[in-house]
Formats: sequence, structure tokens, C-alpha cells
Amino acid sequence: MKIVALVSRILLGGIFLIFGLNGFFHFLHMPPPTGVAAQFVGALFVTNYLVVVFLLQLIPAALLLINRYVPLALALLGPIIVNILLFHTLMAPNGLPLALLVTALWVVVFFSVRTAFAGLWQPRVRTQAL
Repeated sequence: MKIVALVSRILLGGIFLIFGLNGFFHFLHMPPPTGVAAQFVGALFVTNYLVVVFLLQLIPAALLLINRYVPLALALLGPIIVNILLFHTLMAPNGLPLALLVTALWVVVFFSVRTAFAGLWQPRVRTQAL
């Protein structure tokens, strides 16, 4: 299982590194979206929101590849993956297979470090006095 988690972590980091860098340098040819997806991406582009998204892909990708702060990288990538899944499910289904692959890789890496997230599943937490 360690090998599967290692390969998944490297693949996940590599995918987000490539697509994050592609957002800045445009070295991969990607067909422009059509319909509602084009309007959505256009709004993200005009507002420079995509710059933040691409940075939030690059930073966790680097963390995954150097095997440092993996839980933090997963926490940063989680919402991005949800948005990728929703975008491809609702607006551009042709990218759904890659979105599902990324989700599966994220889940495998998450299960390899799930103890780091154990505190999130506590129903009540004692508060400390300031």
C-alpha cells in the first residue's frame, strides 16, 4: 500500500504541477470551452481569479512532490478538486475522466495520511481560556 500511496502522491503532484504551470505558460494546447463553460471560464479569466487558482495548484503540487506538509497540500487541493469535478460534471463533461482520476489519486493519498485529519472528526472540542 505504501507504493500505491507514493505513486499516487507523485502523480497527483505532477498533474497539478503541469496544469498549474500551464495556466501561466500555456504550453499544452487545450481547446477553448463552449457554452456556459466558456462564460464561466471567461468570468474567472477577466477577474484574474484563475491566477489564484493556478497558484493554489502549484504550491500544493510542490509540497506533494517534495513530500512535505502533505496533509496541508491535500487540504488546499480538496476544494479545487471539488470545483474541477463540478465544472466537468455540469458544464464540460469531456474532462470528467481526468477529474475522476485526480479525485481517486487524492483519496488514496488522503487515506495514507488520514491520521493527520483525525481531529476534524471530533464532535466536541474543549476550548481553552485566553
